[in-house]
Amino acid sequence: MNVIRFYREKETYGEFSNFAPYVIELDGKVWPTSEHYFQAQKFLEEELRERVRAAVGPMAAAHLGRDRSLPLRPDWEAVKDDVMRRALHAKFTQHPGLRALLLATGNARLVEHTRNDRYWGDGGDGSGRNMLGRLLMELRARLEGGEP
Repeated sequence: MNVIRFYREKETYGEFSNFAPYVIELDGKVWPTSEHYFQAQKFLEEELRERVRAAVGPMAAAHLGRDRSLPLRPDWEAVKDDVMRRALHAKFTQHPGLRALLLATGNARLVEHTRNDRYWGDGGDGSGRNMLGRLLMELRARLEGGEP
């Protein structure tokens, strides 16, 4: 099976990274990147979500979202995959070029290849859960099936 590994937004298939510079519109707001949206959803307080949305760059948004001195919503572990699904759906349906790129991967296994993350990525050695890659493959299948 063909495997496509991605991680950094400026490298091959970097468009699949949540740090890639693709604006999305969700929940009636414009988000600079899917990372901004994802990290903001960790909070129930609108003021905190807005702080993340206004962050200069996806790394700053990620730092805010990972700041455990801020009150993480109590159901985060239960909802984080669905939050990511929404962000990815917005990103890959609002940008026709990204949709085409994702569909052009055919039946390749998509892997976020990084030692920095064992949940969303492969842990660098393939032992991670690769949930970002899995959700991208799930989205690809839905788009192939005609989902708008």
